[in-house]
Amino acid sequence: MVPGRFGTALAFSGEDNASFPGVGAYSRSHPFTLALWAWAPEESERAVLLHRSRAWTDAASQGYELLLENGRLSAALIHFWPGNALRVRAREPLPIAEWHHVALTWDGSSRAAGLELFLDGAPLATEVVRDGLTRNITGGGDLVLTLGQRFRDRGFAGGRVDELWVFDRRLAAVELEALATGTPLADLVVRSAEDEEAFYVAAIDPAVRAAREELRAAREALDAELDGVPEIMTMEDLPVPRTTYVLARGSYLAPTEPVEPDVPACLPAFDPELPRNRLGLARWLTAPENPLFARVAVNRLWRIAFGRGLVETALDFGSQGLPPTHPELLDELACDFRASGHDVKAFLKRLVLSATYRQSSRASAEARERDPENRLLARGPSKRLTAEMIRDNALFVGGLLVETIGGPPVKPYQPPGLWEEKSGAVYTPDEGDGLWRRSLYTFWKRTSPPPSMTLFDAALREVCVARRLETSSPLQQLALWNDPQQVEAARGLAERVLRAGRDDGERLARAFRRTTAREPKGDELAVLANLLTRAREELRAHPERADALLATGRSPRAEDLDPVELAALAVACGALLAYDGTIVLR
Repeated sequence: MVPGRFGTALAFSGEDNASFPGVGAYSRSHPFTLALWAWAPEESERAVLLHRSRAWTDAASQGYELLLENGRLSAALIHFWPGNALRVRAREPLPIAEWHHVALTWDGSSRAAGLELFLDGAPLATEVVRDGLTRNITGGGDLVLTLGQRFRDRGFAGGRVDELWVFDRRLAAVELEALATGTPLADLVVRSAEDEEAFYVAAIDPAVRAAREELRAAREALDAELDGVPEIMTMEDLPVPRTTYVLARGSYLAPTEPVEPDVPACLPAFDPELPRNRLGLARWLTAPENPLFARVAVNRLWRIAFGRGLVETALDFGSQGLPPTHPELLDELACDFRASGHDVKAFLKRLVLSATYRQSSRASAEARERDPENRLLARGPSKRLTAEMIRDNALFVGGLLVETIGGPPVKPYQPPGLWEEKSGAVYTPDEGDGLWRRSLYTFWKRTSPPPSMTLFDAALREVCVARRLETSSPLQQLALWNDPQQVEAARGLAERVLRAGRDDGERLARAFRRTTAREPKGDELAVLANLLTRAREELRAHPERADALLATGRSPRAEDLDPVELAALAVACGALLAYDGTIVLR
């Protein structure tokens, strides 16, 4: 405490604060007024006088605030800075080392014109910094009205605050003048007819008060409707593009000549009718006369089907990349893809129905020695499915996959405790169909991604990835055998073949065809039959283990089937789902 404008005042170090829980909890549609006496020691680059908001750097300051920016008062209401917010800033700096009465008023309009600043009872000339508030400002978490400091921001170091006032309506200018000067309000109101009318309309007129309440209720109803609409972050261009320079040896401290947006001269010219921004670039890329887009897209789709692109360096089609192994084929496919209107589904269907794709992946030792990477496409592709495909394929063959298109993200099975370890949040798996939606819809938390996805080399989504690296590890095989989703899918497959087949041989053959899309060869069926027999004997001796296996997952259990027979067949089906292309006799 230090001597204040009236008695004592609060002095701040920049790291401490004064907070008032439960005070000032206003939405963007609720008019309010904040007023205080402030003493600033110097013209600081940035200082927080007052706020009721979330952290600045990692929560975009959702709420409202009163700051000093380069010595000037600045007030804002924020949903997410800078894309969804409004801010006004005084044109003149706040005088330093002396007490001044500071106030802001808000009319609930969600427009920058409705936010006003006052200094010593007089309106301040302001400039509009942002005027794009379209969502509420109350946000999640516990917001507290706070003076002098904010987490991960610059506090009011060396500053002082006295006489904080919070009003749940917008005060008239004459009322703020009374607060600032100490003159009785009654004396100021009778000073002129204009002041008297302004005070009456702002504080007393019952018709105006009723109209304001009706307007506020309508605005809050609109806010509630908008809050239920999901939103995503997007980028927009600056009103005035900043100048960009060639940097000497890449140093930002050594700019040389300025440059303008354009494309390489070796490629089709940029249409002068197109805007020089990301939209124009996208239209230039996909223009029919531009060969680059179709060739790159076709190459990536080819890689999905065959495991490698016609151009192996899928990330580099330039002079540093490798040439295509089949240049004429790449040209023809790119032209056909462009002519189809870039129909991805039709293109992939064409690939998988081709004779090249449907070849056997087996090859003689001589062929593998001559072309180990199958660049000449003399045999079919041999590659592992991606992380999402592995899970979706298991759900499909087990009769569990929910193929509904669209909808919100879902939370399938996940080991307990992972979210708590990273953020304190609790992961609660969905009920019903949410457990068996396609992996495309799986909820993804970047600090704790789905372990079954990352284990099979799915990208972490911290940066864009055009090509995934594939690994092979014992943990992957353990997941294929023990992940609840895999075990549940194996049980679903076992139920289907147990009802359809008449004996072990027919059931195992059905399961084999469903998981591998071919007939079993050599001793493959014998190995599965041996596994089924051993599992049946084990589970007959320990029926509680059969019950435990069949209890895995939340899909309904077939009560009309023998639990031991079903569990034993589920073990064999689990082996097929974990099948890596070879079964070795042991």
